[in-house]
Amino acid sequence: MVYGGCGRILSVGFLLFQASAALSTAAAPVEAAAAIDARSIILAPQSGDGKVDQEIGQLQGKIRSAKDPNPFIVRLGWAFVAKARLTSDPGYYKLAEQCSQLAGEESDSLLLRGHIFHALHRFSEAESVARKLTSDPVPRWENYALLGDALMEQGKLSDAIGVYQRMIDIRPCLQTYARVAHVRWLKGDVIGAEELMKTAVSAGNSRDPEPGAWAYSRLAFYQLQSGNSAGASRSIARALEFVKDFPAALFLQGKIDIVNGAAEKAVQALTTAATQSPLPDYQWALADAARLSGNAELAAKTEAEILSHGAIEDPRSYALFLANRNEKPELALQFAQDELTNRRDVFTYDALAWAELAAGNKSEAKQNMQRALAEGTADARLFYHAGKIAAAFGDNAQARKWFTRAVAIQQMLLPSERADLTQQVATLSSSRSATAKLSSTNPPAAKKAVTRK
Repeated sequence: MVYGGCGRILSVGFLLFQASAALSTAAAPVEAAAAIDARSIILAPQSGDGKVDQEIGQLQGKIRSAKDPNPFIVRLGWAFVAKARLTSDPGYYKLAEQCSQLAGEESDSLLLRGHIFHALHRFSEAESVARKLTSDPVPRWENYALLGDALMEQGKLSDAIGVYQRMIDIRPCLQTYARVAHVRWLKGDVIGAEELMKTAVSAGNSRDPEPGAWAYSRLAFYQLQSGNSAGASRSIARALEFVKDFPAALFLQGKIDIVNGAAEKAVQALTTAATQSPLPDYQWALADAARLSGNAELAAKTEAEILSHGAIEDPRSYALFLANRNEKPELALQFAQDELTNRRDVFTYDALAWAELAAGNKSEAKQNMQRALAEGTADARLFYHAGKIAAAFGDNAQARKWFTRAVAIQQMLLPSERADLTQQVATLSSSRSATAKLSSTNPPAAKKAVTRK
């Protein structure tokens, strides 16, 4: 979390503190006092002058004057969700949650609540809300999208696919195309994912910029993995037209700059991305790029920030970072195991396998890596990790198989991962050459001729 973001969260936390203090001294019934204080929280003035900030201010004004404020409260909740996505500030999700609680148990309010649960990684709660919504006799694609998202994050991909099919049958649009494209990628169909994401971005519009920026960023991801860096750069440029300094787009731009040998340019893009959205993956990429550019001070400072805040921002990526550095492997393992209690997708199993390897638990690492590879996801990090785990068992044939697949899309790895991958491949090649040389200098003993008597 950037320090500016922390300031916003602290202001939200202060408002919540004020509300609880007021409750303790209020003479009115608790429920009424809670509603009044929740209302004051969501109507507190917000900083910023962007489009979503203007929308928040306008909705707050309508809530103050409307006879029936509930529809505007729900819309305000969604505006807070949009602000949270743009700023990576989870404090806005807490404001949105206050809106959903104030608006009651109507379907629109429940949908908002379910998305907040999903954003806060409360996936089982999101699934519970979504199942209630999908029982409604009037089908809405948004309800099935929420259910599919919650199922997918919990590793129930087969169930999610059926739900997503129902979703896209109801309404083909940017959000539904994008979800199905992601499922195709998870199942190893990178070309199919790219094709469907092109359809998704064509359905976007500037009136709702954040989904458009996200969709173009995801398209750039697929294009970069396919080796089309020029196409990826064009998609990144489109994403940045939708939302200036969109972190996901800048993260990919930094990767492209690194591949092109422009480490200093990568540092610029990744610094902005990590400032806007200080997730461990973005900061990790920035630290690697800084080290490549010769800025050891920035690299060390950024890595220190990951160690200080990474567990809060993204425990799974934090576990990967610790395990990758072989630093505090038991702590990395604990975070990965904790994440698995709520999120059982292939990437969580990968993080757990990587942490198990760092902790010296090879058998457990192998088992969890098999789970991570079970869906056929074509991901460079999965392949790299699978190769390392196979090498730890001395299974050089399997190690070569997975390293070869990782090398084919190594542009998707962070620089430190790619450097280690190169070293691992060289070690295997050297070992193979040495074995071949030994065999050639020590041929098997010739069989003795059998003479007939």
